Amino acid sequence: MPVLTRLIPSPVVVDIRAGALDDLGCVLADERISHSGKLAVAVSGGSGARLRERVAPSLPGADWFEVGGGTLDDAIKLAGAMKGGHYDAVVGLGGGKIIDCAKFAAARIGLPLVAVPTNLAHDGLCSPVATLDNDAGRGSYGVPNPIAVVIDLDVIREAPVRFVRAGIGDAVSNISAIADWELANRVKGERIDGLAAAMARQAGEAVLRHPGGVGDNDFLQVLAEGLVLTGIAMSVSGDSRPASGACHEINHAFDLLFPARAASHGEQCGLGAAFAMYLRGAHEESAHMAAVLRRHGLPVLPEEIGFTPDEFVRAVEFAPQTRPGRYTILEHLDLETDQIKDMYADYVKAIGS
Repeated sequence: MPVLTRLIPSPVVVDIRAGALDDLGCVLADERISHSGKLAVAVSGGSGARLRERVAPSLPGADWFEVGGGTLDDAIKLAGAMKGGHYDAVVGLGGGKIIDCAKFAAARIGLPLVAVPTNLAHDGLCSPVATLDNDAGRGSYGVPNPIAVVIDLDVIREAPVRFVRAGIGDAVSNISAIADWELANRVKGERIDGLAAAMARQAGEAVLRHPGGVGDNDFLQVLAEGLVLTGIAMSVSGDSRPASGACHEINHAFDLLFPARAASHGEQCGLGAAFAMYLRGAHEESAHMAAVLRRHGLPVLPEEIGFTPDEFVRAVEFAPQTRPGRYTILEHLDLETDQIKDMYADYVKAIGS
């Protein structure tokens, strides 16, 4: 009998609601993730540390580890500190850097990871990737998906609104990334994982088309679910293809060319996605995407994040070098500097002021 289905690596718990953090201990015990309560909890000195007093009573058997930053060295030190503790699981409580450090450290010592993000800045909260700064700049490291994801919408609302906006940009950029994947399939014969593509596309479309705003619980629920689904889509496909195309190449170019001035990941990805949609001739879709990003307070022009048009053109020209082997609309068109300038001028006119 042939196997007619496949197993999808995904969390056993996804708990997204207001007040979820108060039930963290019960959720982990009920799902047999940590029936003994023996947990290693990694927190930052910021949002995670502030929540420690609130969470600690529900995790009486936990040991707490404060993480200094989001570097590879930080993650290795965390793994070393937790090694030998005979824990059931590692809990990463905080922003993206802490979640990524906890992911890497948990994988290094062979423990499952429970992700408890305090903001929705990007789709890494449930992805099989840990992004960490290293001596060469920034690296992406393959890790197992979190075994559980707990997102308290009350905590998310307390975070600076810029983090929600960044998450919107990252989620919406899925639409451009999937278009690039389909282009690579048509031109290069690259295989598309239909399930991963469907999950990532629908996550992006749900955020793009939701009428709510950054302060609405209904919208935050959809955004959080979209970011989780995107992470699972990457796990299904085995790489970042469902969520990373020309939009992310442009983002990486900003980071590499202007490291001291780069904006947030989600802001740069949203801008890159709107421009990439225009490049592929999807002018109405580009204008709609730009209008939605604007409504949520996100940039759609480089000047809005402190870059000149010439610097943006330079970033777009350099972008294909950031992901060798990835085929997107940028590699397909292979535009010269003057052509990028002309396309950018047309994009500015098309999206309006």
